[in-house]
Amino acid sequence: MKLSDLKTLFKQADYYAEEFYNAPYRAAIARARREQDDLFMLLVFSEMMGVPNPVSYYTLELQPILLERFHDWHRRMGMEHSPLDHIKCC
Repeated sequence: MKLSDLKTLFKQADYYAEEFYNAPYRAAIARARREQDDLFMLLVFSEMMGVPNPVSYYTLELQPILLERFHDWHRRMGMEHSPLDHIKCC
């Protein structure tokens, strides 16, 4: 067996071992990330709604980036249409 064949075999074994270890936690990690993103969106858009935001200096510059994801966020929160008058995404 060549050295390159052994490297390929070890890479495949490493990939499958990692997949085997991570598979049971994939849904929980995705749910935790989604909840974290929802909280982050709430903090970012609270400034636009007039609610005092403790980290407004840092999050205000991120609003243009998050506008693209605003529609998915307000749908997950149970709002059929945008809660903000000046943001029309639906």
